[in-house]
Amino acid sequence: MKPSPDLLTPENHALVLIDFEGQMAFATKSIDISALRTNTAIICGASKIFNVSTIVTTVAEESFSGPVFPEIEEFYPQATSNYIDRTTMNTWEDEAAYKAITGTGKKKLVLAGLWTGVCIVGPALSALSEHYEVYVITDACGDVSPEAHERAIQRMVHTGVKPITAVQYLLELQRDWARQETYVAVTDLMKKYGGAYGVGIHYAHHMLNH
Repeated sequence: MKPSPDLLTPENHALVLIDFEGQMAFATKSIDISALRTNTAIICGASKIFNVSTIVTTVAEESFSGPVFPEIEEFYPQATSNYIDRTTMNTWEDEAAYKAITGTGKKKLVLAGLWTGVCIVGPALSALSEHYEVYVITDACGDVSPEAHERAIQRMVHTGVKPITAVQYLLELQRDWARQETYVAVTDLMKKYGGAYGVGIHYAHHMLNH
């Protein structure tokens, strides 16, 4: 009856959102941008619902990359979330970002962002070298081509990174539909951003009320 320690819980990890910015999205070709934005909303909403330690970091926001996606602002407004802006492509090499991530005290790190082959590979491999467990939400990442994204994921998996998806992340945190304290928020999030799954939840809730 005891769950695997490899499973994510709200308390055992930190989520790091990396460079979800316009300039990075313009060149992303490995995933449809609408899908990327939807998956970003799901993971941001999930982390907010479950009070996960979450760090938002940007690169050259004012001079090049622009503001973060509206889906991040929805759950983590810049005015209250203290985004960390960097010049380094590897988040792990930025002192403020490194201190924020390691300062959470979490040994499991979940990463998502743009681009997979640079801004995710860098901190993923760096964190592994310091004995963190690293998970990457693959459908909340993107790169300049499908080839670039897939090779980056393969490279990380070969070194020990664990790939997951946005919906998997949300449902792994919920884990039990009897957890009523988060049930409504989770199903509302999926009704809004969950595509066909969300429509199914909406349908079921409506029909069961008859």
